[in-house]
Amino acid sequence: MKNRIRVGVLRETKNPPDKRVAIPPVTGLKILEKYPDVSIFIQPSDIRCFTDAEYRDQGYFLTEDLRECDILIGVKEVNIPTLIPNKTYLFFSHTAKQQAHNRKLLQQVIKRNITLIDYEYLTNLSGQRLVAFGHWAGVVGAYKALRARGMRTDFFDLPPARTCLDMNEMYRHLKKITLKPIKILITGGGRVAMGAMQTIRVLNLKEVDPKEFLTTEYDEPVVCRIDPDKYVERIDGSDFDLKHFYDHPEMYQSTFKKFSKVTDLYIACHYWDPKAPRFLTPEDYKEDDFRISVIADVSCDIDGPLPSTLRPSTIASSFYGYDRFSEEEAIPFVDKRNVTVMAVDNLPGELPRDSSIDFGEALADNVYEALFGDDPEGILERATIAKEGKLTKHFAYLQDYLEGKDAVTV
Repeated sequence: MKNRIRVGVLRETKNPPDKRVAIPPVTGLKILEKYPDVSIFIQPSDIRCFTDAEYRDQGYFLTEDLRECDILIGVKEVNIPTLIPNKTYLFFSHTAKQQAHNRKLLQQVIKRNITLIDYEYLTNLSGQRLVAFGHWAGVVGAYKALRARGMRTDFFDLPPARTCLDMNEMYRHLKKITLKPIKILITGGGRVAMGAMQTIRVLNLKEVDPKEFLTTEYDEPVVCRIDPDKYVERIDGSDFDLKHFYDHPEMYQSTFKKFSKVTDLYIACHYWDPKAPRFLTPEDYKEDDFRISVIADVSCDIDGPLPSTLRPSTIASSFYGYDRFSEEEAIPFVDKRNVTVMAVDNLPGELPRDSSIDFGEALADNVYEALFGDDPEGILERATIAKEGKLTKHFAYLQDYLEGKDAVTV
């Protein structure tokens, strides 16, 4: 690097407020030590999980005006009026899947000649994501599932995760509860599911395999995690193949229904493709032996595999009821015949300090070398949606969406 690179840490502006930050104070110090030609400027924020005072105490310069910065780093979508022309931005833009509500954001990025790098598409040569908050979604989602169980049964009371300073405090509360004999099911095998298992393991529950889970009743609480081969099968009767399932999800049908007959608390942490089969139908919920009382849909797929996920819920109001018979939303915890649903779509925001540190470290370990120096593996190129006033080749498919010619309403 020949010239000094000025990095600005943006104040989050999306509503509902998000307290996370991509460069926590300690992580920033590591960056400055490793890259002596980099300077970091912090935009003040009264909602950020790390206070302005914490940044000042570490020697950072706080300023409202980031126009002199070269690179601007946030977490969620940036408020359009605050976009500064001719800069490089890193944040989750939620535009590459043609989300209609962010079309104007991408249009302004192009108009203002902004280079937009989207975290979601920062991958290595094998296609694995380099930075993500998914683990923390699972960590918090499982806690909220247990909290819902306690509220529904009045057996125990857990405070909201958002009131805890960090994960350690949240887990201290969790260790105080005792579960009656229930069966907990988790779907998925990635970061999200492993985060959920991490939280469940705080309770030292017996872990059972799918066959045992389906055929045995226990006098103690148990948990089972299942991969796709346990909840879908090939329509043509061929053996299950994970890569084939990911490539051709339309060639599979659901076998999940049997789990709905034996599960009390279900934590959904799987990846779901719209072309994949739905796990359950509304009619499945109406059957007399449908047993699930709480569904924590960490994946939060609206109009997806679970009919009870009618809408996202929020950190402030995390639960709603699903009337199994009318198929409509109901007041949570009132009618025990209803399913209690948790479908918060920004769960890591409930543990912002822990999730920010983890995310910031992943950026420092995997991305900043390419950002501040050379990028021989094309990490940034694959994640750059717009540059020099136009879409890049990897995201050229967004042209109709950008111009408003598409009919997508995702």
